[in-house]
Amino acid sequence: MIKFWIAAFLVLLPTPALAWGEYAHRTIADIAEANLDPVTKTRMNQLFRSAKLLGTPQCDLSNIGDASVWPDCIRRDRLRWGYTGPWHYQNVDICKPFDLKSACANGNCVSAQIDRNAALLADKSLPAHIRLEALTFLVHFVGDMHMPLHSGDRSDRGGNDVSAAYGIIEGRMNLHWLWDGPLAERAISDGPDMVRRYNATEKTALVTGTTADWAMEAWEVSRNHSYRTAEDAPSCGPAMKQRAMIDNIEIPALVPVARLQVKRAGLRLAHLLDAALR
Repeated sequence: MIKFWIAAFLVLLPTPALAWGEYAHRTIADIAEANLDPVTKTRMNQLFRSAKLLGTPQCDLSNIGDASVWPDCIRRDRLRWGYTGPWHYQNVDICKPFDLKSACANGNCVSAQIDRNAALLADKSLPAHIRLEALTFLVHFVGDMHMPLHSGDRSDRGGNDVSAAYGIIEGRMNLHWLWDGPLAERAISDGPDMVRRYNATEKTALVTGTTADWAMEAWEVSRNHSYRTAEDAPSCGPAMKQRAMIDNIEIPALVPVARLQVKRAGLRLAHLLDAALR
């Protein structure tokens, strides 16, 4: 009985953002895998055989699901991998015209790293473990870029500096975590299974465009939904004077928005992997 109550207590403790983020990243990877060309899937899985050469035994890397969270896992080793931190986001000001260059000095932003790693993955002259590293970053960063607050910013580090409440859930939460975590999980779980084979029409409608186009789209979602809902006012009105409150009426309205971003990420990732590996 004592063990039961200890376990129940632990479930109620605040969960680190990474744990929630893992759910969304793995779902995006699963959607991509379900929509890969068979040749792509075979070539991708061959690359995982070289995982030991990357020297990260503390971070599993045996399939695309592992790849989707590997870049977050290695960041714990700051001495070796700390330089990759800025690659996970791009703080593009939502109160000015979209300007990706302003948030991407020297290629240190998520959009630039998507293009860079797609090119590395496609280069068959490179050793397998180098291409595998590129694969992991590509899988993860496509997910990151489609999470709206990895692309939009209002001088608050993509919502990280804005405390927030998710419905009745208080505790240690900020606006970024809310979108990365509980809202993403709700979106994935609320409705038909997102992990399936999509038809050609569904894919074509979502995979057109460039990385920059997709980045602008995510930025628009952050401006039109993430910040606007948090402030209950125009996104670029007066700065918030109190914590963001995403209430139980707003959450269901945001679920389709977050759900679409997850679907876009999964199908676009499959498109990029097919282009690099076929």
